[in-house]
Amino acid sequence: MDWRGLKSHLTDLLKKLPVDYADVRIEESEISSLQFRGPEIESVMETISFGGGVRALSNGGWGFASFNSIEDLQSRIDHACEMARVAGERRNEKVELAPVEPVQDTVEPPEGWNPAGVSLSDKINLFADYNRIILNYGGDIVSSSVGYGDRRTRLLFANSEGTCVDQTKIDLQGGIAAIATRGSDTQTGHVSFGSSADYSVTQGLEDEVTDACETACALLDAQMIQGGDYMVIASPRMAGIFAHEAFGHLSEADDLMEKERMREMMKLGRRFGGEILNIYDTGLTPGARGYLPYDDEGVPASRADLIREGVLVGRLHSRRSAARMGEEPTGNARALSYRHPPICRMRNTCIGAGEASFEDMLDGVKKGLYVVTPQGGQTDDEMFTFMAGKSYLIEDGEVGPMVKDVTLTGNVFQTLQDIDMVGHDVLEWESAGGCGKGEQSPLPTSEWAPHIRIQNVVVGGESE
Repeated sequence: MDWRGLKSHLTDLLKKLPVDYADVRIEESEISSLQFRGPEIESVMETISFGGGVRALSNGGWGFASFNSIEDLQSRIDHACEMARVAGERRNEKVELAPVEPVQDTVEPPEGWNPAGVSLSDKINLFADYNRIILNYGGDIVSSSVGYGDRRTRLLFANSEGTCVDQTKIDLQGGIAAIATRGSDTQTGHVSFGSSADYSVTQGLEDEVTDACETACALLDAQMIQGGDYMVIASPRMAGIFAHEAFGHLSEADDLMEKERMREMMKLGRRFGGEILNIYDTGLTPGARGYLPYDDEGVPASRADLIREGVLVGRLHSRRSAARMGEEPTGNARALSYRHPPICRMRNTCIGAGEASFEDMLDGVKKGLYVVTPQGGQTDDEMFTFMAGKSYLIEDGEVGPMVKDVTLTGNVFQTLQDIDMVGHDVLEWESAGGCGKGEQSPLPTSEWAPHIRIQNVVVGGESE
């Protein structure tokens, strides 16, 4: 494809449209993936996808159309403009987009070992080796689940204001699970990794895979947690998931625009915690899965401070939400693919480092819980429920025996207030998962954090 000619054509075409605003995203992706379940390789895929999406805004009405052939570009642009015009006749209201300086730029992926240069057979052999470690472990290990995928995307964005950004992006991720069963009890140990730059994160995972087997077997022998209120120390992985799921989604301004109750609760200037608490979202870190030099509205990446020294100071914006709320766009408008319009999404959501050591956090804890690995969960506005995998009791300031079936529940605002220590040991951990919202899942994101200590967490489990 003649990308240079396409850029020039789009720039000229968009300037002449009879709408208030329009943009086009065109993507070409090379994708590979594989999946083992037990001893069998369940799926292997290499594919190329191509398509584009058009947005148009007219008199407050939006139109969106997607296409899979460049020959359809003009007709889909016309269709999106017509949809916007019809919608605008019904709405007849002003929709503003926060102003952004037009930019023309070409962005290459960060330096690293590009997975596109690795043959599919080499990828299969590597993950077959990890799979064999699990299947040969013995004991109560009965099966495995090993998956890997990568995507290299060239993304061209242009709008009617003169912006034209040509980005090449890489995303790779994988998850390895060891499954142990005894009777009716099944437990799992996990390895997870990801990157926006470097295939080397797939290398040298043998010890981690063995540890996943050990964890799965140890959980079979672990005692059930007794339900009650606990002082909880959350590992960096668990704290990062909490920051993303329980607080990050509340900071996405497109949802706040539609929920008056949540706008009041998320009022700027409200104190959410002590001065030790800092939470931010950034697209500026090369290699992170949420690395985003420009978002899907052509807005440059930035760091968006959300909580600074315990006080709510910001939220995550698209151009539309920023204009509506009288704030600055933050570069958080993201779309899963050309088939979807961009919406407010997180990138790398982080808890800033504090000063406490892990030993400081243990000191004085009579009855507590050390939660190491996340195992899923859900949120409903300010309420959350998280399940944990590997967890340990804390007794008289010492990490004690492993426990299982740990569920943490609570109100995010109260939980933020109850964080009384923040560690100095931020872990920049990239998971294989992705964020889901508005039928767009899984979108690559990252969550980074240090250890944190939280008072009075409600933990579900067996009754006394």
